[in-house]
Amino acid sequence: METILDRIISQKRIEIKNLRAISRQIVNDTKSLSFIDHLKSADTLSIIAEFKRASPSKGDINTNLNPAEQAKRYEKNGASAISVLTDTTFFKGSFKDLKVVRDAVNIPILCKDFMIDEVQIDIAKEHGANIILLIAAALPFTELNRLYQYAKQQNLEVLMEVHDEEDLEKALKIGPQLYGINNRNLKTFEVNLNVTEKLAPIIQAQGGFIISESGVFNEYDAKRVRDAGANGILVGEALMRSNDLSTNMKELMLPILKEAKQ
Repeated sequence: METILDRIISQKRIEIKNLRAISRQIVNDTKSLSFIDHLKSADTLSIIAEFKRASPSKGDINTNLNPAEQAKRYEKNGASAISVLTDTTFFKGSFKDLKVVRDAVNIPILCKDFMIDEVQIDIAKEHGANIILLIAAALPFTELNRLYQYAKQQNLEVLMEVHDEEDLEKALKIGPQLYGINNRNLKTFEVNLNVTEKLAPIIQAQGGFIISESGVFNEYDAKRVRDAGANGILVGEALMRSNDLSTNMKELMLPILKEAKQ
């Protein structure tokens, strides 16, 4: 049975052909900003605030927000980094959004997409990304490792996303510094914070930094994943819908646990 992730990856393979057909001028003037360096000295839970217009599970979230204005609000209210959804078909994002956000703020930017080819990494960097997402569930180990090594060669940081023990086994063989634990099952899109509570101790034992992704809406959720060992959280829907961004972000910035520091 075809899953949502299968559909997204199939669409990506079509898009890759189009991306490779476009003649581009390589630009390497991306601001050098390290999210990992920030995590090394952070005293509170770090927030990767996400600009996300829509999703397959929620439909339209907030399609009217201006990416530059929202990014500036995120930065002003303490975001440690900003994630930009660049998938168009399923999330209504674009690389243009990424560039607009890059030009608006001075904190690290994560290109959030379903990366399956080097050309996507090139375009992410050209549009100002400092970090790219690699999803362990989306790729066999050989391809995952190849793209990881390529991104590192481009001086990009990598958020290696895992959802279960099988994903984590692949990721640990590669040995990234930064792990994203996605509480959302990308095959069913169901969310459960138990995923972070289950996987975080394993990553902690290996000395990796942990970002808990999906399902964090309030202080209670943030405390759960913080107590499990997360160094940070990636929050999209809650912040895109927020009517009081300052209050909502402050309540998520809990003091980091001593054992979560590296």
